Amino acid sequence: MTSPRDFPIRPVLDAIEPAIASFPKASMHELADDGHTDLFQQVVACLISVRTFEEVTMPICRALFATAPDAAAMVALGEPGILEIIRRSTFSDRKAGQIMAIARRTVDEFGGAIPCDAEIVRGFNGIGVKCTNLALGISCGLPLVCVDVHVHRIANRWGYVATTTPERTTVALDEAMPDDQKVRINRLLVPFGKHVCTASRPRCSTCPVREPCAQVGVENPR
Repeated sequence: MTSPRDFPIRPVLDAIEPAIASFPKASMHELADDGHTDLFQQVVACLISVRTFEEVTMPICRALFATAPDAAAMVALGEPGILEIIRRSTFSDRKAGQIMAIARRTVDEFGGAIPCDAEIVRGFNGIGVKCTNLALGISCGLPLVCVDVHVHRIANRWGYVATTTPERTTVALDEAMPDDQKVRINRLLVPFGKHVCTASRPRCSTCPVREPCAQVGVENPR
């Protein structure tokens, strides 16, 4: 396996950038491009996205933030109002209560604005490392790696890391990657993993980064 320090991660991500330009963006990054860069919004949106398809997540988040764009407005909307808007998401009853609790704490403890602090964000019920890193990376510019199934699969397929779980991939990428690429990898590899470097029969014949890829575990590529 190529040593992480020898893998050309920056040129690889540069090559992927134009290749995914025509595909839908990763949802949290798309929301940020729409102006939803506030940390409270990113935390809530990531919570809604858990086990929910992006095509469902995006309209829910846009509708919710159109009605309640900040923590104070979310508290005023109330848990029943939140639930009504997010009902199409998975585990909507539980998420409505979690969102309300996050909004109340944001207002009561932080004056309406969540600090850019990983320990605080992880302390919210329902927010794990993946959402913490993604929200803080997008909203606060912190050099944190968000690893979902696509990032985990592709980083291991490249041979950039050799890990068995997304959690271990998070640690490995955090150690291997330059800080200025850590937020970028999620933004690029989510659409790349959905449309090019797919879980089964990846499109290796037209892949823009085929040469440095070790194709670990690849079977029957296109």
